Amino acid sequence: MGAQTDRAPPLARDPKALAPAGDSASKEALKRLRKELADARAVQAALPHLNGALAAVSAGQFERALKLCAKALKADPSNFFGHHIAAIAHEKLGDWAASIDSYERALALNPDSPEIANDLGRLAFRMQMLPQAEALFRIHLAARPYAPESSNNLACVLREQMRYSDAIDVLKPAIQAAPDRPLLWNTLGTVMADLGETEQAAIFYTETLRLDPKHVKARYNRSNALFTMGDTETAIADCRMAMNACTAPDEKETMRLALATMLLASGDLPQGWEAYEARLSPDFHDPIHFLINRPQWTPFEDIDGKHLLLVGEQGLGDEVLFANMLDDLFAALGPGGRLSIAVDRRLVPLLQRSFPRANLGVHNTFKRHGRNIRSVPMITDWADVDCWAPMGQPLRQFRLKLEDFPERPEGFLKADPERVAYWREQFADHPGPRIGLVWTSMLINSARKKYFSPFDRWGPILQTPGATFVNLQYGDCTADIEMARREFGVEIIQPQGIDLKMDLDDVAALSCAMDLVMGPANATSNIAAACGVPTWLISTPGAWTQLGTERYPWYTGVRMFSAKTFGDWDPVIAEIAEAMGEFVGQGTRSAAAG
Repeated sequence: MGAQTDRAPPLARDPKALAPAGDSASKEALKRLRKELADARAVQAALPHLNGALAAVSAGQFERALKLCAKALKADPSNFFGHHIAAIAHEKLGDWAASIDSYERALALNPDSPEIANDLGRLAFRMQMLPQAEALFRIHLAARPYAPESSNNLACVLREQMRYSDAIDVLKPAIQAAPDRPLLWNTLGTVMADLGETEQAAIFYTETLRLDPKHVKARYNRSNALFTMGDTETAIADCRMAMNACTAPDEKETMRLALATMLLASGDLPQGWEAYEARLSPDFHDPIHFLINRPQWTPFEDIDGKHLLLVGEQGLGDEVLFANMLDDLFAALGPGGRLSIAVDRRLVPLLQRSFPRANLGVHNTFKRHGRNIRSVPMITDWADVDCWAPMGQPLRQFRLKLEDFPERPEGFLKADPERVAYWREQFADHPGPRIGLVWTSMLINSARKKYFSPFDRWGPILQTPGATFVNLQYGDCTADIEMARREFGVEIIQPQGIDLKMDLDDVAALSCAMDLVMGPANATSNIAAACGVPTWLISTPGAWTQLGTERYPWYTGVRMFSAKTFGDWDPVIAEIAEAMGEFVGQGTRSAAAG
């Protein structure tokens, strides 16, 4: 894989490496607030408390700062400083809802303050309230025309809304006014990266580092760009250098997760899985906090005869992917051991049928003080559980080399045979092989969009004579299906009586009624492949889940079709169209392997 010119990006997209500039609790920000306080005459009654609150924020004593802000506001309810400092303290404590409320109160009392608008805009950005963040950043930019931070922050929010031309239009005059400001070049690099202009992005990151060799975010961003371009060795070196220089714990853990995916994509499984632990760190950006008061299992710890609880930790597709190791866990538990598994509710019937020995239930995820909390209500007697583990944790014991991935042409998930028969009957009158199609993901943002081949370029595939195409794509895809009918003259059959997003047990059965499933790696294609359905995955080269191979080790029946260069989908579409013609001509599942 190292010889390829472009690769899929690391899994971790560091929010802060792409986020607006500035920190509401930085030395500069607090110094500015102190000066404003000193110049303000209307807050004399509250001044001692406000100065104390600022000192507490500077010392990282955010709870104390909140108490002093409360005293300041009691002494003078009309002072906006109390609300502003309280907002900063709430934000640093992770209570985003309370922070938003305090920022809004401060802004209502002082609507002309660009700094309050900027601080609130950054928080709105972190909470993905992008239109609100844009409006607030425009207030800041209006007060600071062409100022680097103002322009940078507005460009960031425009980029996240995939308004790339608008972002560039904001950055260009700012760079012309201040060509020596590294953050502007770095943000311009992120815009180009999202546009798929990876080489241009790397040039801008390099310019950032020329201006500031210690710019950690630019070095991290460049490592991602170089990895995408196929320069794995330099990318890993850059990522490690950025990690070593990074002082923010959450940013360091995000960089470590990116390093993990680089290592895994280059085939270094032991070091890759070790670095992959970053996803579980409490310092990781927006981690899941598990409400489980039992010992956490450590790989290679003896679990023979014990009761192990396994908890889904990421997306639904990951829960399917990690189910690859359940048979290994049963072997390690022995005949006297027990395995309980908490997963997305939609997967429970399918996994229970596939692993009848397991106790299946659901996990429950909710927000508390801005944090993701995951509980396991299926467990009522916690004393009965010996230990627990996130669902990906067994990778460090059972998947340390490629040979550890078993060959299972039949898959490891079992669809309902009656429903499989039902769906086969539904398509019995349709000619030719039945091809199930997926083409996108429900989670499409500015970073992810470019990693999916555009459906409007699938014409050569869809116009293969003799094939019956069936929609397996969840979500509202009416416009895409109509486009295929109008532009390609192809009727994609919409199966009736099934919710393709929610009824995943029936999606498994429907997939098993297909002769082939094709599309990117999403929840549906993972389920199909895990059920042993021949599956063609369309990918950018070097996806970390390929583990440095040209195949997809997790599922035996997967055939990979990877773009040779980033964003250049036409050659891979032509390759798939040719393979599809051969497959339809032979008309058997075995022909799908190529």
